[in-house]
Amino acid sequence: MIRKNRDLKVDVHHEFRGGHGSVRMEHFMDMAMANGAGRLFSKSSLEAGSSVGIHKHEGDCEVYYILSGKALVHDNGTESELGPGDINFCQDGGTHGIKNIGDAELSYISVILFTEQKKI
Repeated sequence: MIRKNRDLKVDVHHEFRGGHGSVRMEHFMDMAMANGAGRLFSKSSLEAGSSVGIHKHEGDCEVYYILSGKALVHDNGTESELGPGDINFCQDGGTHGIKNIGDAELSYISVILFTEQKKI
């Protein structure tokens, strides 16, 4: 299967999960394509100063893979700066959030996988 960029579903969420500004998500897969293994497969971006609020994962886990920019990531109460090639992995039961602390757009891959595969 081939999907062209112009055909990807794009969402913009304002103050997502209690964060500031907006997060833009370009969904490169959906649950059906993932055979029920997860619920989010996106290239996400945050403008300078924008964030995704701290949130808890239950029944799933999430990874942020930083493509470009400078991030401040909250990982279970610990804050760390991340840059291109760095990851944050939030396990089932953990909390995390991400903020763009650079001057340019922060771009990252965001994938949420279920702890147990769902039937679709």
